[in-house]
Amino acid sequence: MKKHIICLGDSNTHGYCADPADCANPELARFNEDERWTCLLQKALGEDYVVFEEGLSGRTTVFSDPLYEGLDALHYLWPCLKSHEPVSLLIIMLGTNDSKERFGMNAFAISLGMRRLVQKAQTTDCWGPGGRPNILIVAPPVIGEGVLTSPVADEMGTMGHGCVEKSRKLPAHYKRVAEEVGCHFLDANECGAEFNTIDFMHLTSRGHANLAAALAKLVPTLLENG
Repeated sequence: MKKHIICLGDSNTHGYCADPADCANPELARFNEDERWTCLLQKALGEDYVVFEEGLSGRTTVFSDPLYEGLDALHYLWPCLKSHEPVSLLIIMLGTNDSKERFGMNAFAISLGMRRLVQKAQTTDCWGPGGRPNILIVAPPVIGEGVLTSPVADEMGTMGHGCVEKSRKLPAHYKRVAEEVGCHFLDANECGAEFNTIDFMHLTSRGHANLAAALAKLVPTLLENG
């Protein structure tokens, strides 16, 4: 059987395109299968792997959104993992939406949400031979200052530059969590996963390509014993 890789994330995993000039199908507001990092990762890894896209716009780690239902990953995690078992690797890239002002969470609290999510995944009976959980936390790119005057300023809540400051602190907190719970860590800010200059919180096509390239090098090393 091929190795199953689940990519659990938000709109940056779903492939939302905020810049019509940056994607092949601007009328869809979504990067296509030749542009999304998940699809590019599949192509790079080859036929011995299956990459499952599990991206949902607005998704958080564990926080329920009072305005929209079903956006926390915690309650979706069990059916997601069981649907794709046996799971060889779970990649989680979440946290950008958690920084919205309406959740009232600081970076440390968001990292606790990630910790709880990972621990639930670790205790789910979905893993391949040996049953050893294999999880990679990816810290999303830092939200840019331009979000304060962007079209999504009201959605994110920019009082006190909150979402920007929170996202800047997330990589360090996520790295700590990864060390504490015994999983892998990657900082997307260090591999060229850039945000656009329209809403300053969604990946560009180059950002998708760079993230896919970094993961294509890393993922096989995380599955060497699988």
